[in-house]
Amino acid sequence: MEPIRILVLNGPNLGVLGRRQPEIYGERTLQDLPGLLREVMGDAADAVQLVLHQSNSEGGLIDRLERAVEEGIQGIAFNAGAYTHTSLALADCLAWIGIPCVEVHLSNVWARREPLRHQSMIAPQCVGVVSGFGLLSYVYAVQAIYRLHVRDKAGTER
Repeated sequence: MEPIRILVLNGPNLGVLGRRQPEIYGERTLQDLPGLLREVMGDAADAVQLVLHQSNSEGGLIDRLERAVEEGIQGIAFNAGAYTHTSLALADCLAWIGIPCVEVHLSNVWARREPLRHQSMIAPQCVGVVSGFGLLSYVYAVQAIYRLHVRDKAGTER
């Protein structure tokens, strides 16, 4: 069986994880994700192929989402960073591409002091949201996409 291709898409400032405000976002980097996925999922991680991408520009993120359709990506774990709270353009793109997406946040955005961080423009276009577990948030999002895909293949309702 071919692995499930999951795009792990990251927005502004997420290319410097581990160095950027580690007291909020942790010390791990996105390069640590495959190893952490294997730790948590064990051999099931072999059924997942991660495609990692990061862009600081809104247009770059939209371009990557559109390309995901052409590439047959089967799920998206998406940390849009600050664009989560402001980008109708990303929400519109997610609405039409038809790929199951899980919104991801390293920190618990609802515990943050800035009220703007408590809203999401993209969440209504996602199958779920994972927030507050550091790099594990990505792992949980990937697991959710994996389970949705396995259920869909088995014909089981969500």
